[in-house]
Amino acid sequence: QVQLVESGGGLVQPGGSLRLSCTASGRTFSRLAMGWYRQAPGQEREFVAAITWGGGRTYYGDSVKGRFTISRDNVKNTVYLQMNSLKPEDTAVYYCAADRLPFSDYPFDFGSWGQGTQVTVSS
Repeated sequence: QVQLVESGGGLVQPGGSLRLSCTASGRTFSRLAMGWYRQAPGQEREFVAAITWGGGRTYYGDSVKGRFTISRDNVKNTVYLQMNSLKPEDTAVYYCAADRLPFSDYPFDFGSWGQGTQVTVSS
């Protein structure tokens, strides 16, 4: 397993932007697909985005397509989530996740999770 630490959450006004980061420990990061999920109070955890180990393919949940962008830097062991045109319904705790197996593609099997970072969209 890898250890994951998210950062970059905070309070932003509707229409604003935030960039989340997730830094991984260990030397396996570059071989693992990575994902972002979110969970709002009283709701199920929701898939947000994922990226394959080399960054060649990305996947998005319907609610964020066209607004959010996932990317990764395998030298820095970091995956990013650029969030634009934020809406109040984007308010949630955002979690980073790593796949259990190297060199995998959709469907993913995320087995390592970060502690989460709060994103609040409000005026």
